[in-house]
Parts: sequence; C-alpha cells; structure tokens
Amino acid sequence: MVRPKSIELTDRELAVMQVFWQVEEATADAVREQLNDQGEKLAYTTVANVVRGLLEKKFLEQTHRERPFRYRAARSFDDVSERLVGDFLQRLFKGSRESMLLHVLKRKKLTAEERELLQHVLGDEGERDV
Repeated sequence: MVRPKSIELTDRELAVMQVFWQVEEATADAVREQLNDQGEKLAYTTVANVVRGLLEKKFLEQTHRERPFRYRAARSFDDVSERLVGDFLQRLFKGSRESMLLHVLKRKKLTAEERELLQHVLGDEGERDV
C-alpha cells in the first residue's frame, strides 16, 4: 500500500522554503547554491526533487515555462509558520498557549535582550492582538 504524500513540510522542504522566502524567485540550482553556502551540501537532483514536491504540495509555483525553470513561494512565511506553530501548540500542549509559554520560559533564563523584547511585546498588547 502506498502512503499518501504528506501536506506537512519535512526539514529539507522547510530549508528550501526558507531560501525562497529570502530571494523571492529562483531556480532549483540557485537554491542548491544558497543551501551549499549555508553549509548544507546537497546534490542538484535532491534539490530539484524537493522543489518538485513543494510544487505538487502547492507551496511553490512555477513562474515561467522556459528552462531553467524558476519558482517562487506560493505561500507566505507568515501563513506557513502560523499553521506549523498552531499545529505544534495543539499537538504538544493541547492548544494551551499558557502551558507552552511556561514550558519555554522555565527551560532557560532569559537574556537581557529577550527580556526587553518580551516587555516591549507585552507593553504593546493593549494596542494589538497578541
């Protein structure tokens, strides 16, 4: 029995998407070069297969039909991250943001910069939804 393709992103797919969110439009080879520059040495065929899978999952879209094919993100970082974080929150903490925040804050003492950022976000809470 063939397992259905996952609609979730694998670690490698997420790494490729990170490149597309940075550069907006690229070929599979340009993505491979960028990943290589970041220390992730991958063969062209590996990256091309990941790009093809992301195209099938509708995370990428092809921008023109001539070779070399160029692609861009079809889904924004905000859209994807919101879904992944929401899924993580639901699966691991049963939807409790409070439990997740307490878990994160108990694990490690906040740096001065993190504390300042948190105070800034909490100070702005009355002006926007957090």
